Parts: sequence; C-alpha cells; structure tokens
Amino acid sequence: MISPTNYATGLVASRLLRGALTLLALLLIAGCAGRDGGRSGERVSAPSGWNGEQGQASFYADRYHGRRTASGEAHDRNSLTAAHRNLPFGTRVRVTRLDNGRETVVRVNDRGPFVRGRVIDLSRRAAEELDMVGQGVVNVRLTPE
Repeated sequence: MISPTNYATGLVASRLLRGALTLLALLLIAGCAGRDGGRSGERVSAPSGWNGEQGQASFYADRYHGRRTASGEAHDRNSLTAAHRNLPFGTRVRVTRLDNGRETVVRVNDRGPFVRGRVIDLSRRAAEELDMVGQGVVNVRLTPE
C-alpha cells in the first residue's frame, strides 16, 4: 500500500516535471518564431503602393555601434542596414545619392530618422558606399529592391 506521504511527494514531483516540460516546449516554440527582421534570407517586400521616396539621408554616429535597434538586433556599423520610419523590418531598399549617382542596397532594421526632411538613416558602411561620410547629410532617392 502507498502511504499518503509518498503519494503526495510523487504527485508534486509529477506536476513539477510536467510544468518544466511545458515551459521548455514554450521556450523552444518562441525561439523558432524569433524576430529576425529578415536576416534569415527571407525577402520582405515593401508595402504595395510604395514606389519609393526622395529626401535626405544621414548616417548613424559610431557611438550607436552595438546598441539594440528597434528590430531587436544590435546595430552593426559595418553592415548594410538602415532606419526607416515605417517600412517593415527586413525590407531591402536601393538608396541612390542624387548628386553623384552612387547606389547601395540596405536592409531596414530600425526606426527613424526623426528629423524633418530625412527619409533614412544609414549604417556607416552604407554611407561610405555612397561617399557621404564627409558631408553627413545628402539628398537621396529610395526605391524598392
């Protein structure tokens, strides 16, 4: 015969094990669903009807390197990424500098810029590709990629 003490101990252990397994399953599911902002290679399309825009581009100061972006990933000054006010994370955008014709393609992974007239904030590498580091702010055209 099972004593009441052994039965209660077994019942508690069984419930703890079931709870731990449930928690583990939830963590695994959440890990699979992660917010990767299009880093997995999945192409995120610009919203239908968005044909691009023109305005000014600026670039992130070096002090933001390593800080978290709105998408959850760390800002990497050496990657081709950008901040846009409302394009979905992972959207690839062609940025063309209007006065010299230089182009680069960036992936949106942050929100901003929050300065009137500016349409995009670029990583340092993207700014270098456009040859805009010396000027800081240049006129650009954005088009969906």
